[in-house]
Amino acid sequence: MPAIQVRPVLPADLPHLIAFDHTSFSDHVWQMEIQELQKEIGVFFRERRLPRTVQIDYPRDPRNLADSWDQNSGLLVAVLQGSAEIPVGYVNLIDGPHRAVVHIRDLVVAREQRRKGIGTALLLAAQEWTLHHGASELLLETLSRNYPAICLAKKLGFEFCGYSDHYYANREIALFFGKSL
Repeated sequence: MPAIQVRPVLPADLPHLIAFDHTSFSDHVWQMEIQELQKEIGVFFRERRLPRTVQIDYPRDPRNLADSWDQNSGLLVAVLQGSAEIPVGYVNLIDGPHRAVVHIRDLVVAREQRRKGIGTALLLAAQEWTLHHGASELLLETLSRNYPAICLAKKLGFEFCGYSDHYYANREIALFFGKSL
């Protein structure tokens, strides 16, 4: 397999990134359960196997992603060396409200290139980018149904650190995974 190179985005890359198939598939979900007792409320997430594989639509319209990219802090793309420098994945980085935190809003790999280490390379490059820009914490958001992203985050040492119900326009739950660098 060709080596993966991660670099900053170029204007010519944007049409390729928008054209990616942003959907993913999962046979697991992190199901949220709320338990209300007399003076406390508990929120639990349980990993559940689904009866069949489901398609997960991307929570934002990819055609509108380019509108916000120029306002964000960093956009890195992955390319395979020797492949005409055409992007095969990207990670979108946003400075948090506190300069110590960088937020990963988008992590996308072209469908035909998934499960080949590109997502890992992008997250490792995001860690380097974060440290280089003076931050010490990386926060990754994902849908509660995006089990492959959850597994990748956990594999790379990210820890569950919160959620937001109805976070996305489609009213789905966002899970947040953080990592101190």
